[in-house]
Amino acid sequence: MSEDTKQPGSEEPMRPDGSPADSSGTPSPSAIPPAGELAGADAEKAAMVEQAKSRVAAVKESLAADKPATPAGAPGAPSAPKPPVKKKEEGPKPTDASNHPLVQKLKAQFGAGVGEALEFVGQLSVRVDREGIVEVCEFLKRDGESRFDYLSDLTCVHYPERGAGPFEVVYNLFSIDLNQRVRLKVDTDENVGVASVTGVWPAANWLEREVYDLFGIPFTGHPDLRRLLLPTDWDGHPMRKDYPLEFIENAWTAKHLPEMNEVHMEQLQQRRAYGLEILSVPQEKLMRDIFRGGKEVMPKDK
Repeated sequence: MSEDTKQPGSEEPMRPDGSPADSSGTPSPSAIPPAGELAGADAEKAAMVEQAKSRVAAVKESLAADKPATPAGAPGAPSAPKPPVKKKEEGPKPTDASNHPLVQKLKAQFGAGVGEALEFVGQLSVRVDREGIVEVCEFLKRDGESRFDYLSDLTCVHYPERGAGPFEVVYNLFSIDLNQRVRLKVDTDENVGVASVTGVWPAANWLEREVYDLFGIPFTGHPDLRRLLLPTDWDGHPMRKDYPLEFIENAWTAKHLPEMNEVHMEQLQQRRAYGLEILSVPQEKLMRDIFRGGKEVMPKDK
């Protein structure tokens, strides 16, 4: 124990704050501060830390107040808030066209044979009964005020979810004189079909054959109803929604495209090696006769 820690004239050890201490230097219980209270030196240190924090906060506030505003768009300037996302506008929707003058004229002429009429972006569509499609087309072509004298298209749409009338035959008519269009729709099925309008527009001949070929819809009264794009013995109608998209080995391919054995494959590879791909098609005999006759298939480069 150093001399400066002793009271003068006493041998009892004392602490720096003047409180007595035992011989081991441990403070007495009365000298220990209560729980939660800082000792003198710790309290002073905590107060200094709080003062420093307050001074730093005050300096930051003064700098922010003195700093000039940064122009919009300059580097470091806060970005402007993004405008709210504009709700996507809904597209046009079909509207009722039962009061259209042409629809009123058709209803006055055919009554219940003319059904729902809608107009979409200027296109008038009228649903007509299957039994009266020829008479309606004839009327629209011969009428002096309408004169729809041109059948621009005849096609079909397949709705397999419909129980009755899953096929919708569509007639797009155009008036050359008036520059107007109208669309007629007829519901039918593959067993009943629909009457042919080739007597009204001869151009319907090939269009109805195409629908018959790709959808299987028969047209009664057609002068020459047969397939147009596919072979006559093809199985199925590719434009139907239930027709498979993947290649399927059917009766036609088995009949007309027999499997090639190893000899056939070797012959085909040899022909292609000599640039004679044309000899691998069904017209092979005809081409051989041309070559044997010494005829030129294509003019040679001079």
